[in-house]
Amino acid sequence: MKFHRVFGQIVVALALLTGCKPATPPKPAGTRLFIISFQTLNNPFFVELNEGLKASIEAKGDRLITVDAQYNSLKQKNDVAEMLEQQPAVVFLNPVNWEGVKATLIEVRRRNVPVIIVDAPVSDPDLVLCQIASDNVEAGRLACEALARMKPAAKVVIVQHSVNKPSIDRVAGFKAEMAKHPAMKILDTQEGRGGSDGSERAMQDLLTRFPALDAVFPINDPSALGCISAIEAAGRAGQVTIVSVDGSRQGAEAILAGKLDASVAQYPREIGRLAADRAYAYLAGQPVEKDVKVPVRLITKENAAAVLEAR
Repeated sequence: MKFHRVFGQIVVALALLTGCKPATPPKPAGTRLFIISFQTLNNPFFVELNEGLKASIEAKGDRLITVDAQYNSLKQKNDVAEMLEQQPAVVFLNPVNWEGVKATLIEVRRRNVPVIIVDAPVSDPDLVLCQIASDNVEAGRLACEALARMKPAAKVVIVQHSVNKPSIDRVAGFKAEMAKHPAMKILDTQEGRGGSDGSERAMQDLLTRFPALDAVFPINDPSALGCISAIEAAGRAGQVTIVSVDGSRQGAEAILAGKLDASVAQYPREIGRLAADRAYAYLAGQPVEKDVKVPVRLITKENAAAVLEAR
């Protein structure tokens, strides 16, 4: 016994003399790193989502790194791979392509890092911890319902973002509701890539090919703003009913200005907050539900001012 005690004292002394240190302990709460990659930050919706997420994480004393994929799937893949070297506690991901993101999800799982999807669900939910998004099918349904009230026999074009799951779901919800209104007709669906520039070009083409069109469903407010520019440039202002999704500040302002007829509001800060809550629940060893849908509501001229005040 005496020998072991003396031997232990010698080991401690040698460690002190040689500068040896014990193994690095796990990082305590308050020093953890989180990362998020957005499909784009050129959209106020994603800026607000990031602010909600960041506020929740920084309130815990932790840190969030945010990167912009600029609608480029390869850039998003490379950005995430690079950030994984910093050993984040959780990766939040807003994918550019809901199917093309699979390789990135597999790589993150290989590193044993949980992934929480925000706003844009993926085709392989088994590869992620959970997905938090607006009820996009309901958003599309509400947009079509509003259009049916305003223009029961509308001749509609849709400006979509075909690789984005929220857009796919909104179009599906729109079409499902439209089946209840046989006097309405879809003339065409065209790619707008979810932004104002692409949607403006798409709308210019649609206006040329379908002079009789009198309604458009752009899948978000930036797309709606692009469509509005094309409609005004064609001298068709006030002749085309426009319903979209987001309920953003820009969308509410366009509604009050009489340029946009309705927008289905999402709550990006709430999505960010809920994502942070699920991340901390997981890190605390608590169960996390797989699919979280955030409610949406219709914004029209009657309540657009209240939306602006709330934002």
